[in-house]
Amino acid sequence: MPDLETIEHETGPGARTTIIVLHGLGADGNDFVPIAQELRLDAIGPVRFVFPHAPVMPVTINNGYRMRAWYDILGTEAARREDEPGLRAAQALVEGLIAQEKARGVEAARIVLMGFSQGCAMTLLTGLRHAERLGGLVGLSGYLPLAHTTAAERSDANTHTPIFQAHGQFDGMIAIDRARATRDELQALGYDVEWHEYPMEHSVSAQEIADLNRWLLRVLAK
Repeated sequence: MPDLETIEHETGPGARTTIIVLHGLGADGNDFVPIAQELRLDAIGPVRFVFPHAPVMPVTINNGYRMRAWYDILGTEAARREDEPGLRAAQALVEGLIAQEKARGVEAARIVLMGFSQGCAMTLLTGLRHAERLGGLVGLSGYLPLAHTTAAERSDANTHTPIFQAHGQFDGMIAIDRARATRDELQALGYDVEWHEYPMEHSVSAQEIADLNRWLLRVLAK
């Protein structure tokens, strides 16, 4: 796959912290720009936000319609069939984004992966396997993909990387029970998961952003 096109936003010059934000199925990098701009992170210094556009590909569950997607969705949530080759390919793309930020002088421990829905899946898939400790993982309205391989493939370096996980109680796209199962799986493996659920559907709420803001200030206050 080619390198990803991205949108970037910096809160000030000389950013030494990067938050990579991965959008959901059918959206693009523009989707989370307004939400990121609501975050108030001045206390940790200038922050660079990177909003990549996922590749365009046919999506099986949408009758093969081509749209931006990190991986194919092969069936309904009940079927739970996963596009492992697609997930692995997207993982490599996200690793490329991390490498790019490191090449620009940002330490791995100052890089946060954040994603919504499919982007949440990619955040967890990549972040738990990354060879160096990251600053944090933010999983919004998503789940842990390839869960059966996580224990064997996870990186010891990220055992203590903090995780913020949030989900809507009325999510009709990805049932909250699946997100709770992800939380339980991660905690069983020893990860520090800060869990939040909100009275919303497959979306983002103002309270969620406020909670995320507090969490980011805490985990990046170093």
